[in-house]
Amino acid sequence: MNMTTGFLNSLGELKKRVETRQARIGIIGMGYVGLPLALLFSEERFQVIGFDIEAKKVSTLNAGGSYIVRILAESVQQAQKSGFRATSDYAEIADMDAVIICVPTPLNEHNEPDLRYVRVTVESIAPYIHEGQLIVLESTTYPGTTDEIVVPLLEKGNPSGIKVSRKLDESGVYVAFSPEREDPGNDTIERHDIPKVVGGCSPAASELAAAFYGSIFRRVIPVSSTATAEMTKLLENIYRCVNIALVNELKQLCMKMGIDIYEVIEAAKTKPFGFQAFYPGPGLGGHCIPIDPFYLSWKAKEFDFRTRFIELAGQVNINMPYFVIEQINAGLNRSCKSVNGSKVLILGVAYKRDIDDLRESPSLTIIELLREKGAVVSYNDPYFATVGHGRHYALDMINTPLENLAQYDAVVIVTDHSTYDYRAIVEQSQLVVDTRNATKGIDSSKILRC
Repeated sequence: MNMTTGFLNSLGELKKRVETRQARIGIIGMGYVGLPLALLFSEERFQVIGFDIEAKKVSTLNAGGSYIVRILAESVQQAQKSGFRATSDYAEIADMDAVIICVPTPLNEHNEPDLRYVRVTVESIAPYIHEGQLIVLESTTYPGTTDEIVVPLLEKGNPSGIKVSRKLDESGVYVAFSPEREDPGNDTIERHDIPKVVGGCSPAASELAAAFYGSIFRRVIPVSSTATAEMTKLLENIYRCVNIALVNELKQLCMKMGIDIYEVIEAAKTKPFGFQAFYPGPGLGGHCIPIDPFYLSWKAKEFDFRTRFIELAGQVNINMPYFVIEQINAGLNRSCKSVNGSKVLILGVAYKRDIDDLRESPSLTIIELLREKGAVVSYNDPYFATVGHGRHYALDMINTPLENLAQYDAVVIVTDHSTYDYRAIVEQSQLVVDTRNATKGIDSSKILRC
């Protein structure tokens, strides 16, 4: 049997293991991306091992519990019936047919890509990889990360000298990139129905990744390279960033002109072609949309290219919390009050409605800005009993019950959770600053919409 025949047989065997649900899958990072993905594979009867360095997450999952609001403990327990369990022991990577990396890719204090979690993870698994194994990176990053960082670290770190497959008939370890497409709080689209983009370092890697993901997603979109797949993810999120910046800027203009931007958007979206509705808000939140423009802008400098349009959109969105502060000050001034010394209650610290995710939330920036101006700030959010420290904040706050709202000089709606009774909130408050149009349909002079 020649090398090409052996290679084809090996690839065929791997695909057969996927088809028969015998393939063992390791998913690194049991967070907002990794855990839902693990449950999807478990639903299809795959044996899945969840890897995480946080002992509390591992113990919670192995006890059949969940630490993410939208994922029920029952779902974890059901997955356990298919063999799902969690571990911190990377040595078990050696037993996996496929390994999917879903670790954070934040920005550092200079708004530059921070890939330490990717690097450490790849370095940790490299000693345990084996011939014929599939390694997929899902973490959002700049084009070139898989080829320039993941591949060299895998090849350098394994003692057996295993190489990454790069040619059509070349064996080794297969490496691919497949961008995550999670949308927390979106219950209208089943995860199975979200098309999955995959791009491999070789045709064989793309083929194998497509087979793995095709077992749980109804449609897989192969692209020509890992860099193409990485850029696809950035385009998706930068597209949203730019359009949100557009409506945020138009909102400010419409306020000066006495026009309701939300009425404008509702009218515009009746056009059956050429328009997609985006909505203004107090600023961007979440792991992807506020982060991705900086990843691409940083990488573009390597090619002596400045992404001026994208950077401008990012700046508009970054400035939105400052605009909210201006509106709070204007609302207080109507009652001859200043921000300094005023009691302000922030409603919602999650970055998005009805989720338990604080990452890059504009609420945190607004709280810090209010504190800097001398306000006495409290918050209420049904998903967070406390708010501690993060990349941009050190708040050390405890959730405040929705009681005696009249004691606050201003109540600011930053996250429009569906559990809030907005009519009652308006009735009980002195001033309501609404950044989300949550009070639509409520007519009151107490409301300042911005």
